[in-house]
Amino acid sequence: MSSGAVSAVPAGGSPLATAPAVMVRIEKLSKSFGTLPVLTDIDITVHQGEVVVLIGASGSGKTTLLRCVNGLETPTRGRLWVDGEAMGVFDGDGFQPLPEALLNRRRAEMGMVFQRFNLFAHMTARDNITLAPMMVKGLSRTDAESLAERLLAKVGLSDKSGAYPSRLSGGQQQRVAIARALAMSPKLMLFDEPTSALDPELIGEVLDTMKGLAEEGMTMIVVTHEMQFAREVADRILFLHQGTILEEGSPQEIFSAPREERTRAFLSRVR
Repeated sequence: MSSGAVSAVPAGGSPLATAPAVMVRIEKLSKSFGTLPVLTDIDITVHQGEVVVLIGASGSGKTTLLRCVNGLETPTRGRLWVDGEAMGVFDGDGFQPLPEALLNRRRAEMGMVFQRFNLFAHMTARDNITLAPMMVKGLSRTDAESLAERLLAKVGLSDKSGAYPSRLSGGQQQRVAIARALAMSPKLMLFDEPTSALDPELIGEVLDTMKGLAEEGMTMIVVTHEMQFAREVADRILFLHQGTILEEGSPQEIFSAPREERTRAFLSRVR
């Protein structure tokens, strides 16, 4: 059941502004690998159409948090919902994974773009995009190829439909990966440092594609070290430190007046 935006009508009859729907809700989520705690008591609410950027040093838990959201990692305890649907079985404080078939259905409604492009080397750009819609959503080849062509145009790669990954630059491969994620019509996009494997001159083309998605209202959670992107695109920035959210706020608050010394120290190193 999808969560919907709720509007109230006061006695006078004029509707109040519609509140944005909650897309992701995380309560007291923790994750440990053996005896090593990686995330501790994470609380996050992400509204529909919001862009939330996670920043912090390597090892602070950012990637693990993304992987918990889409079910690639099972939290140790806590609660997690995406669009009103539970992403696990909540047993007291414990968190149990969903049955695999149900988890796969929930996961299919989210797009995730990784540091590495993970394209199939033996498939063209078009075929990399058509595979999941045909196998998971049952689209015909004709419809899937039409969708792939539209998405390649969207990411500025109309002329690369028949190209194999080996013939594409890193930035082009990552844009194909974004198009592949969009082919499943996701309600939420997760980006795990999507530019970290790229040469500096190729980063801009991927960030421009992501900016376009944000402008279209896509709900996004982004892990990145690109501070200018965070400043320009984020609605909120969360600074993670040692598995906790140490500070959060608007880009203006985080970049101009961070409250925590750890935040100030991190920003002084990456800017």
